[in-house]
Amino acid sequence: MEQFALDAVERLTTRPKVPYETLAVEQLTPVIGAEITGIDLSQELTPRQEKEVKEAFLAHHVLVFRDQHPTPEDHKRFAALFGPLHPDSLPVEGSDPYILEISADKNSRDVAGNGWHADGTADPEPSLGSMLHITRIPETGCGGDTLFANMHLAYDMLSPAMKSLLDGLTAVHDGARPWLTQGLTPPAEYDVPRSEHPVVVRHPDTGRKLLFVNAPYTSHIPQLSRSESEAVLGMLYEHIARTPLLQCRVRWQENTLVFWDNRCVQHHAVWDYYPHARHGRRVAIDGTKPHA
Repeated sequence: MEQFALDAVERLTTRPKVPYETLAVEQLTPVIGAEITGIDLSQELTPRQEKEVKEAFLAHHVLVFRDQHPTPEDHKRFAALFGPLHPDSLPVEGSDPYILEISADKNSRDVAGNGWHADGTADPEPSLGSMLHITRIPETGCGGDTLFANMHLAYDMLSPAMKSLLDGLTAVHDGARPWLTQGLTPPAEYDVPRSEHPVVVRHPDTGRKLLFVNAPYTSHIPQLSRSESEAVLGMLYEHIARTPLLQCRVRWQENTLVFWDNRCVQHHAVWDYYPHARHGRRVAIDGTKPHA
């Protein structure tokens, strides 16, 4: 590994640890993810608990809460601590527009999130984050893990020359791409979003730089030729997918809730449990327009 990449990892892994009074935080890896214990998400958090959860969220980007039994209203109440709730872009008639049912079984031919991505980046204001509560895991007791990757570190590990190139570029994100790449057309009722965002943005809460492109939604970099754009984006996607150092892996158990920062994390929901079933509910939170 190049020295500039090693230096980036060292800076991240040698940061002083934050003390917590009302909850316990156990890191999943030194660079991303933490398991949180000591709080019950079916109850309202105290002001101190809320403050410490928010601190842990910014520090670790992916928070895992085990043995949680929130009702849908509890789930939404916890999410609302971080901002207004983000409605589903294709809600089911008669269902709660803020709760997306995530299900797969033997009749499924695909599952949501089966590939590295961030949610809804074609939106003018992509979501802040998502909270997924899994209530049923595959009958085998394993499978369906979710991988998460740190986009701050993905940027930091690039060479100075590559950072200099990317810092001045934008990319077009097209909400139709997940359908078009499979030879399909988006549903007629879907108001297809299309936005242009910087390739490198700053986290709105911490100011840290991060990579903001992903294969399912990013179509091209308009400042480059088509072949140059494909080469640069392809390199970045390979970097994200093939650098295990960036990643953590969450193994789901029943009644686990995971909260991830969609602004600086990509995730990959592994579909390795067919024909078995898995079920959960996701609530997303409104975000803001990404800025360089």
